[in-house]
Amino acid sequence: MPSLQLLFVYNADSGLFNSMADAAHKIFSPSTYQCTLCQVTYGWFTQRTKWRSFIESLDAECQFLHRDELHRLHPELQTTALPAVFQMVDDQPRPCLDAETLNSCDDLDSLMRLVRQRCEIGAAGTAA
Repeated sequence: MPSLQLLFVYNADSGLFNSMADAAHKIFSPSTYQCTLCQVTYGWFTQRTKWRSFIESLDAECQFLHRDELHRLHPELQTTALPAVFQMVDDQPRPCLDAETLNSCDDLDSLMRLVRQRCEIGAAGTAA
């Protein structure tokens, strides 16, 4: 099991209704959609294959949460701007990619490069 744990948090709430509303928002008004992490890693409804392969290639355990799920698990992060990526250190989230950085990602390749650079990870079986 990888020793590094990453927590990816979407700036969107969980649930079927929210998922459908988010999909509609991405389709009809993509420029105002508030979750770059969702926008870059998902098509209309499903996770992009390239992103899924990238996550599977990382030498890290990756968990994905929605905003409401994060706030239930870590109420101390209620005011943290999202989306964000955290490293879990002693069961506590430590930021490695903040909202401002993620919101500057225009495409999937930029996001994958940032995850590798800022979260100190390499591909499975390689050193970072």
